[in-house]
Amino acid sequence: MTPLRELPEDEARRIVGLVFDLDDTFLSHGALTLEAYQALCALSAAGFVLVAATGRPAAWGEVLVRQWPVRAVVSENGAVAAVREGRGVSRIDGVAPAERRARRVRLGRLAVDVQQIVPEARLTDDVDGRLTDLTWDIGERVALPADRIALLEAEVRRAGARVFRSSVHLHATFDEADKAAGVLALLEADGIPRADASVSFAFAGDSGNDASCFAAFATTFGVANVAPHLAAFSK
Repeated sequence: MTPLRELPEDEARRIVGLVFDLDDTFLSHGALTLEAYQALCALSAAGFVLVAATGRPAAWGEVLVRQWPVRAVVSENGAVAAVREGRGVSRIDGVAPAERRARRVRLGRLAVDVQQIVPEARLTDDVDGRLTDLTWDIGERVALPADRIALLEAEVRRAGARVFRSSVHLHATFDEADKAAGVLALLEADGIPRADASVSFAFAGDSGNDASCFAAFATTFGVANVAPHLAAFSK
């Protein structure tokens, strides 16, 4: 990793937008600080295109895109997006409604199975706002031991679901998306080819579910708590 002060000037000048994670990157222990929001507003005023990319629920994304100076919020680790359209918001979900319902049923069954194997695992308090995934609290309000997290993850994989892990939650989904895929598809729909977006947008993040974005964008910023995850990113 290179200190931010050593970012080459020509690389900085080509950046026209920022994709950023929420928990433990933009938010501090889940809270929005005055300094962070002022910085977001300053970037928007300077003409940067801003896109939040988070594991948080679709319901959160639809609220945040109404209130924050951002183009869009890509939520649930890339599976769904909320996009500002004038004074309104549009939801983008690439899965047909019938298939989405079927996947929700499978996630419900998975929740029951996990409860039997890891009874102390608790679903997150934002799970009711989700469309595409199921989430357990591993570090937000509950400190789940590492061995129990490993067992929880193994059970999710046994069920055929994909796993994402943030600094606070463990996610299970039957979708194929990740944060980078969701963001790049959104920008492409806005007329920015993926190859251009990868060099003209920067990314800021901190944890395992940000790995796809660290790989996809040429200019990336890891906040201090990314350090424990660096070994995993290099694999």
